[in-house]
Amino acid sequence: MSSKQHAAILCSPGMGHLIPVLELGKQLVTHQNFAVTIFIFPSSEAELKAATCTKICDIVQLPPPDTSKPANLIVRMRELRHVFRSAVCAMKFTPTMLIVDLFGIESFPIAEELGIPKYLFFASNAWFLSFVICCPTFDMEVEGNFVDHKEPLKIPGCRELRPRLDVIDIMLDRTDQRYHDFVGIASRIPKCSDGILLNTWKELEPITLAALRDENLLGRYSTVPVYPIGPIIRPNESNSSAGKVFDWLDKQPTESVIFVSFGSGGALSHEQMIEIAWGLEFSQQRFIWVIRSPTVTTADAAYFTTDGDVEGPLKYLPEGFIDRTKNLGLVIPLWAPQVEILSHPSVGGFLSHCGWSSTLESLTNGVPMIVWPLFAEQRTNATLLAEELGVAVRSKVPPWKKVVERKEIEEMVRMIMEDQKGLVLRERMKKLKESAAKALEEGGSSHNALSQFAKHGESMYMQLANVNVRN
Repeated sequence: MSSKQHAAILCSPGMGHLIPVLELGKQLVTHQNFAVTIFIFPSSEAELKAATCTKICDIVQLPPPDTSKPANLIVRMRELRHVFRSAVCAMKFTPTMLIVDLFGIESFPIAEELGIPKYLFFASNAWFLSFVICCPTFDMEVEGNFVDHKEPLKIPGCRELRPRLDVIDIMLDRTDQRYHDFVGIASRIPKCSDGILLNTWKELEPITLAALRDENLLGRYSTVPVYPIGPIIRPNESNSSAGKVFDWLDKQPTESVIFVSFGSGGALSHEQMIEIAWGLEFSQQRFIWVIRSPTVTTADAAYFTTDGDVEGPLKYLPEGFIDRTKNLGLVIPLWAPQVEILSHPSVGGFLSHCGWSSTLESLTNGVPMIVWPLFAEQRTNATLLAEELGVAVRSKVPPWKKVVERKEIEEMVRMIMEDQKGLVLRERMKKLKESAAKALEEGGSSHNALSQFAKHGESMYMQLANVNVRN
């Protein structure tokens, strides 16, 4: 067997999970001389293409989940454990560690069976992690449904959460099976993992990270080491910066364009789509808008579906919108190269669902945001950005409660693109951009944390190997 450490990484379906895992694998190979095998359950052609483009990690494609029947991601990953176990056991050499994302936690027993250390890659921020770690305690202490709980949820040493504004949607209703599934995986984090890799950096969330390490605060709930190794994002691929979009961007003034996108899984109602269109038009600001067909179900309706009808979404826009705004902006159906657009000097704002990967892409390019949370931990992210970090604005009433009207959208767009407040947000963002770059440099906090993780993994593997020999 090679003396290299060999990480087996299990990735949940969905582009939002895949991209951070692929980038983590690259970091381990490039900076820590690991061998990396990533196990994927692709739910779309786009995921499969993204994974197979990664040449420095071995990619093992497993059968995709059955999306024909309704099931949450935790249940889907539970059902796929036996497939993953068979694939790991069929490897020529046993890996020296297992890394899973949040929804793969129930596969930790496979690592125990193999006698190797196991780590959680929490591809989000420290504040959301602190909430997840406290979920089992809140489950016992909060009476009734969280959505009816008026008092803030207090997390030792961290910012408190308001149930109706900040808490992940699946935790609001105890009668929903997803609630119990989520509490179940949350309870496994401190009990089962040997450490946590976190997609943030020390300088972004110093207070929360300190609380996670303090045994008198959050450290009393989870004693495993936490490694803030972020920001881990897809790099800017210069060969993607060609074509109509970038030809148009090249002609626009610096920081004059707002980019509007709700991620690979986000979907809006038709009514909300109409209001955004009018808001953009009335603002008279330059824009690029990535649109999908509207949903009639849930905000995450696009997560496991592929909308192949490129022209389809355009028919849902207000009559004449494309013609009236042809000199003002671009409407792009389905997908656009987000990292390359956000890094273009003409882009000065980002209206986003604030998924954590998109948030990091905005932070690392110094682009202030209008936050528009749709599902999952996006509510927590929105508050972190707008209230804690002060680099975003948000609607007066959350978009999941009511349709945000065109007038307010126009005001928010103008605010970050031309008002004094926008200048303040932009300056704060640029400082965070510099902070992120320094964290990843040699000797930076995230660079050092990744090295510490590698040493911990090697030490844990040797300890477990010695125990197995004695037994």
